[in-house]
Amino acid sequence: MTQSTLFEDKPGRTVSVLVPYPVERAYDYGVPADLDLLPGDYVCVPLGNREIPGIVWGEGQGDVAPAKLKTVLFKYDLPPVPEAHRHFIDWAAEYTLSPRGSVLKMALSVPAALEGEKPVVAYKLALSPGGERALSPVHRKVLDVLADGVSRRPSEIADLAGCSAGVVKTMAAKGFLEAVEIQGAPPCRAPDVNRPGAELSPDQKAAAGILSGHVRAGQFKATLLDGVTGAGKTETYFEAVAEALRQDKQVLILLPEIALSNAFLDRFQSRFGCAPALWHSNLTLAQRKRTWRGVAQGETKVVVGARSALFLPYADLGLMIVDEEHDPAYKQEEGVIYHARDMAVVRAHLGKIPVVLVSATPSLETIHNAWIGRYEHLHLPDRFGGARLPDVKLIDLRADKPERQHFIAPTLKAAVEETLARGEQILLFLNRRGYAPLTLCRTCGHRMNCPRCSAWLVEHKSGGNLQCHHCGFHMRPPERCPECTDKGSLAVCGPGVERILEEVKSYFPAARTMLLASDTAESNDSLRQMIRDIRDHKVDIIIGTQIIAKGHHFPQLTCVGVIDADLGLGGGELRASERVYQLLHQVAGRAGREEKPGTVYLQTFMPEHRIMKAMAAGERDKFLEVEAFEREQAHMPPYSRLAGIIVSGRDERQVLETAKALGISAPQGENIQTFGPAPAPPSRLRGKYRHRLLVRADKAVNIQKTVRAWVGGVKHPAAVRVQVDIDPQGFM
Repeated sequence: MTQSTLFEDKPGRTVSVLVPYPVERAYDYGVPADLDLLPGDYVCVPLGNREIPGIVWGEGQGDVAPAKLKTVLFKYDLPPVPEAHRHFIDWAAEYTLSPRGSVLKMALSVPAALEGEKPVVAYKLALSPGGERALSPVHRKVLDVLADGVSRRPSEIADLAGCSAGVVKTMAAKGFLEAVEIQGAPPCRAPDVNRPGAELSPDQKAAAGILSGHVRAGQFKATLLDGVTGAGKTETYFEAVAEALRQDKQVLILLPEIALSNAFLDRFQSRFGCAPALWHSNLTLAQRKRTWRGVAQGETKVVVGARSALFLPYADLGLMIVDEEHDPAYKQEEGVIYHARDMAVVRAHLGKIPVVLVSATPSLETIHNAWIGRYEHLHLPDRFGGARLPDVKLIDLRADKPERQHFIAPTLKAAVEETLARGEQILLFLNRRGYAPLTLCRTCGHRMNCPRCSAWLVEHKSGGNLQCHHCGFHMRPPERCPECTDKGSLAVCGPGVERILEEVKSYFPAARTMLLASDTAESNDSLRQMIRDIRDHKVDIIIGTQIIAKGHHFPQLTCVGVIDADLGLGGGELRASERVYQLLHQVAGRAGREEKPGTVYLQTFMPEHRIMKAMAAGERDKFLEVEAFEREQAHMPPYSRLAGIIVSGRDERQVLETAKALGISAPQGENIQTFGPAPAPPSRLRGKYRHRLLVRADKAVNIQKTVRAWVGGVKHPAAVRVQVDIDPQGFM
């Protein structure tokens, strides 16, 4: 039965409508005789005393008495949600054990966009009154911009033609352009696929040809594009993006963090002559409305977004790219808990389209899928343009000790001096914001903790306060210890980037310095300017967190120093070694990306650790093989399945009792084991106490079915929340 004939024109017909609320199933509604509905249509329906949007999910189930059946109010003027996307919402709900309506809410995240926007004034080409020969080059550029027949707003024309909006209005007054009313133009409608891209190396050309072939084939194919930092992976997959656009398909490019997008946007604009549509939490409502509607109508061709962009209702998606696929930011930890990388592969499979996972340091899950042949593996072994990978040197902090109350070892200090003398740039990396991570009393040992979380307060000297990086609580540093009331006894311990900046200024007072962290770049525009200043060599020494570690290309940066290369290795977390290696590898990749050679210095108390040895020897694959062997021996992912159960609430006793009740009835057997309950770090977060259980099962076990039956069979107070995290990325 085809979509167009699913609902026959017959009296008393009903449809099931899914609404964006935490409901498990679609509700039946009657259909007015004069309303034609298809599966996927956007409709307005009554729910209680409200009128809300929903999506036609299928035929009515017939489980509501006709007398009680409410009626669809009207249909929105939008193309229906494609079948593949509706199946994806169903699948994601089943996999994550989330209400189907909660997943739909991520697709209907901008309800105001359903109504469209008020018309705006735009211009298109008009019959010329003559005199074309007298036109200036700028005027001719305006005509060239509009030669494709697309009506555009004055600001858009001016941007593309490189002139002012006044020039556009003057040409309209002279009769060259005709004013028309259009809906607010969606972004990225007409990327120029014919603009020349970068000159690719033979390896890049071969990989680009394979990826473009997958797009032309129009079938599902998962490919790992694996290349060293600086290998030109972005320019390589841009060729596949261009091929998808030639096929008049939409493209989704996922990036883990908005901070990565600034450098990326410049590359995209250079390659395709326009900016892509952006999707992230910092957009205004108007921007979100315009992009959402453009995606749903099929007019917006390329979206570059954070993980939530995956759930936009693409009208005709033809290619998906997951850049930096290993990044932890792809994991959504609140609401519907999911991993965008894994969901992207599923969305591509359901839509029968190719997906490309891109990384210089692939996750163990992804490289395992490449090893067993589930994913195609394309490798770019060399840096673009003949640049060499940097040399990596280990600094043993047990022998090469910094000065007292300092954190830069003599060897690194000397390397910075030499680099400054050559007129080149230095990056000092520490993945810890603020001035110091801990403030304690020298008299009684009291530690300054957050009153709402089981976490230390971090001193931020620039703001003059102590902050919690979990919940945002902040306070002025007290003059006396809250515990023993001793005055002046509070002392800071350990370094944050602000403290390293202070040390750098004392060692190198003439150097131009910059502190780059998420809380020093106040907006995306300021971050863009800071990156531009580094690229233009207006800065000598950059002190930064992970915001600077990936996706940036600085030609003059040749020296990288990692202040605490061991940070993150403590605590026994499953993926600790993998993540530390990935981060160090990405940071090291900032050095020597052009003709000048680069050197990376890793300060460590554990130079014998396999991560440090692998970094120094450049043996990434060996590191991954050892990591895989240890995971297999421990029967951990990707060789098994995990599910985390998080119990939280404001009443500590209720939380503990619920966790214990779950532990008593937890699934245990030869193919499945449950560990816990135990306090979940942090054990208190935003005023709520937290406990956790962990389920480990063989890959053949249907872990969702088991967990659903187990958790659903344990009653708990309404004030206690029980969340399920399928495939948790961390479980300490």
